[in-house]
Amino acid sequence: MEQLLAGPPEAAAATLKAAAQGGVVQAQLVYGQWLLDGHGVVPDAPQAYEWFRHASREGEPMALNMLGQCHAHGWGVPVNLVMAAYWFRLAALGGLDWGMYNYATALSLGLGTDIDRDAALTWFRQAAALGHAKSMNMIGSFYEDGWVVAQSSQDALVWYRQAAQAGDFRGQFNLARLLMAKGQTPAALQWLARVPETATPAFIRQAITWLQDYFPDLPLPQSLAAAATATLAAPSSC
Repeated sequence: MEQLLAGPPEAAAATLKAAAQGGVVQAQLVYGQWLLDGHGVVPDAPQAYEWFRHASREGEPMALNMLGQCHAHGWGVPVNLVMAAYWFRLAALGGLDWGMYNYATALSLGLGTDIDRDAALTWFRQAAALGHAKSMNMIGSFYEDGWVVAQSSQDALVWYRQAAQAGDFRGQFNLARLLMAKGQTPAALQWLARVPETATPAFIRQAITWLQDYFPDLPLPQSLAAAATATLAAPSSC
């Protein structure tokens, strides 16, 4: 795969397509992603979906997860949350941490399936055991909100810290929130400074709004202030 992906994107995409057509499952999966992203090729979500279908026939968990994502977001197919949950479940059963996370999220919120937060927490825990940072953050949310577990800000803090240390920007922000609530502002600012490293522009806008509402006098870390300036100046659709 390293050889297939080497060189200019357009040439690599052509080689990748040939390998995908030859039945190489990983090439089918990567080529599908490139078609979604427009990397080395003209973006083509319907074709991306078809390549994920090809890869899924071999039971490739990431392909199953990507079929779920396509149905969840309308990438190449109409939005269908029931089908999204179906594919996420298969990816989770295949042992993929992202499949576990996505299926657990669907179970938590009733997205295409009945709400079952007990089952959701079980899947989040399984994904977290595999090192999945976003699942660690979600477990923290369960404890903070008291969903199917006893409410515990201390347990929430423990899980948010694990997510933050593993690099999840939501975990970093949530950890900072709880630290500020405990009066540990210097430690909170250190974590807030790391949020822009991986956060989406939309999340940064939400974070800034929350901080302005609840901590209007808080001096923002330089990295967060710079990211806020850039994202708040950009169109909201970005």
